[in-house]
Amino acid sequence: MLKKLKRSFVLINMTIITLMLTLVFGTIIYFTQSNLREKNVQMMGEIAESPFRASWSGDSDVSLPYFVVQITGGRIIVVLNDEDYDLADGQPSFSYSTETLYFLIETVLESTEQTGLLRDYELRYYRADVTGMEYIVFADVSSEISTVNALVRNCVIIGIFAFFIFLGVSVLLARWAVRPVDKAWQEQEQFVSDASHELKTPLTVIMTNAELLKDPAYGEEEKLRFTDSVLAEAKEMRALVENLLELARAGNGTIRDSFCVFDFSALVSDALLPFEPLFFERGLALQEEIEEGILVNGSASHLKEVVDILLDNACKYASDGSEVIVSLHRQHHGSCILQVISSGESISGADLENIFKRFYRTDSARSASGSYGLGLAIARSIVEEHGGKIWAQSANGRNTFSVQLPEEKQHGR
Repeated sequence: MLKKLKRSFVLINMTIITLMLTLVFGTIIYFTQSNLREKNVQMMGEIAESPFRASWSGDSDVSLPYFVVQITGGRIIVVLNDEDYDLADGQPSFSYSTETLYFLIETVLESTEQTGLLRDYELRYYRADVTGMEYIVFADVSSEISTVNALVRNCVIIGIFAFFIFLGVSVLLARWAVRPVDKAWQEQEQFVSDASHELKTPLTVIMTNAELLKDPAYGEEEKLRFTDSVLAEAKEMRALVENLLELARAGNGTIRDSFCVFDFSALVSDALLPFEPLFFERGLALQEEIEEGILVNGSASHLKEVVDILLDNACKYASDGSEVIVSLHRQHHGSCILQVISSGESISGADLENIFKRFYRTDSARSASGSYGLGLAIARSIVEEHGGKIWAQSANGRNTFSVQLPEEKQHGR
């Protein structure tokens, strides 16, 4: 699919570029040709006004080889610059034969246009009536045609060269543009693979216990144990599915629909209350350092979920009898920072980089609890939807999870 997307990107891009190059070069050729034609016709018009002068020097900045034909009472006289020729008496000194010249004149007289191009002979004609006599000016436009042909040839060469340059750039741009899609696609495949793996184990347990329930060899006590096992695995599957749905909702932008300004300090203080018994059972001391009156613009329910995830994480992995510190303070650049600090096994650098990814769990975490590795991924999605940042640090046996959020200023402050 990604290869097809890249090809489509390059195809669309090159189609647009080809149309633009064609339009630009076509416009250049058209106006160049029109300008040359206009100047040549201007020169021929000035010649027609005074065809018998010894030499021509008009206002136009071009000069073309020409000859003039005068038609008087059916008698044709060829004027070649400063010499008159009567075709009935002799041959003209230019390269066209008498028959060819008569053919050119008849062609012009049959035309209703004042000026036109005889492409086969590379001549442009101009008809004019001056003092009751008709004149036809023929000008050699081979230089004009050569100029236009050379321009077309150069435009084609430049166009082909530019086409391949833009093609290479488009391929590079396609790779760059598709990179986020490629990353998202890989994450989606990994997500589906991980979710399937997590669901496979409880489904296997449920199917196995269901088959044992159908076996008449087992008594009621064993069947009750099998039923309890099925129920426990079903609850785990339900928890996993709920986490997956929560993760999907956290990343689809719908959180912003419930944004409002609220007291984040009060929310964090209230979130600590349900965890105090849990910390007490594990012999953990809970210390809070919460600055009052910090307001944020966001979803209170989702940010409470972030606090719950961090507290639950600290409760699970903090060393027995240690202290957990929850602090919330303002920062100087218009933001606030929430930190949950606990003592416990140090988190490696590799784990610090991956701990917020979906389904990622360290070996110790995998064996210590039934967590699916989605909590911190959900927290990251929620925090990012609020325009904040979340990260973890580990040093000297102390693990710190930090959440930075924009602070909403109070009126009058």
